[in-house]
Amino acid sequence: MTALFLGLISLLAVYSSISSLAFKREGGSTLHFLMKHGFFLATGGVIMFYASKLKYSMYSRLSQLAIGVVAVLLLLTLVLGSNINDASRWITIPIINQTFQTSDLAKLVLVVYLARMISKHQGNEWSLRDVIVRLMVPVGVICGLILPANFSTAALLFALCMVIMFVGEVPMKWLLSIVGLAIGSFLALVMVNEALGLDVLPRVETWEKRISSFGEVDHEANYQVEHAKIAIASGGLLPNGPGSGASRNWLPHPYSDMIYAFIIEEYGSILGGLGLLLLYLILLFRAVRIAGRCEKQFGSLVAVGLSLMLVLQAMVNMAVAVNLVPVTGQPLPLVSMGGTSVWFTCLAIGIVLSVSRSIDTPSTETDVKRPRTALA
Repeated sequence: MTALFLGLISLLAVYSSISSLAFKREGGSTLHFLMKHGFFLATGGVIMFYASKLKYSMYSRLSQLAIGVVAVLLLLTLVLGSNINDASRWITIPIINQTFQTSDLAKLVLVVYLARMISKHQGNEWSLRDVIVRLMVPVGVICGLILPANFSTAALLFALCMVIMFVGEVPMKWLLSIVGLAIGSFLALVMVNEALGLDVLPRVETWEKRISSFGEVDHEANYQVEHAKIAIASGGLLPNGPGSGASRNWLPHPYSDMIYAFIIEEYGSILGGLGLLLLYLILLFRAVRIAGRCEKQFGSLVAVGLSLMLVLQAMVNMAVAVNLVPVTGQPLPLVSMGGTSVWFTCLAIGIVLSVSRSIDTPSTETDVKRPRTALA
């Protein structure tokens, strides 16, 4: 139901905010974008339904093959992907000629694979070698391949993996060591890239500019955030009504990256702002309830990991709109206008629903059961 409400909000917000883009690309018709976005949401619902019907233990086995596939796809994206603003994030699917962001698939696969590796080690003591070989090698490869084109996604995914390891009872001393090593390696890579003039990290200047301009009075660098704050201030506390948002004409990307500010402008800070935030918190709360009731550690980690992946992304998007963090390119899950990203979001929710279905269904799986106290 939460996903359904988010989808309905998305249809209303995208249809209202897309007029300026439609005028530029389709001669003023918003119907094309509405139908296209509605198609992705509808097919995403179908994906969610069938994903929930598949036993969640199957995703554990599929992740073994998929982790290698997404690593290859990420590498192909860096080499052959569509380059926009010095970032190669998209690759085109043959035949249907549809582009998709490979990092969206990589995030989902890595979370499931990480849950599998942790659950398989359940009951054994973690050594530093085990943590590095079993967990950090795949995490490092996937995050490292995402990093050159999308720092925010790589950083969020790495932080999410650390949380999953913490929930999976990996010793804190190893987690702190890994975090320190990762930060040191990243800083060293940046310095070497700058000193030798390499092109390994082509967006370093963009990252530095966004961080240095955060919180400062720089109208050019903070153009998006300043206009988002104008839209939020125009919204006030109570709803102004659908279609009333004027920021669609001057707010950058009101249908994707800045859709949260646009929703507040039309529906107010109470209904639009806090209401949307509450929906994501409900999604996380229900997933944690599912994880707490699941007897098997893999199911618990998958439910927590995938839901936290979506909610963290949503929180970052909202934080950017209200100027709490520097600008990133994170869309609002199930709300921002998107293509295949909607499908991967629905697939993630479908997997969580699959875990939920298994709770009251007798299982013959041989997966390792977790202690009842492993997840609070």
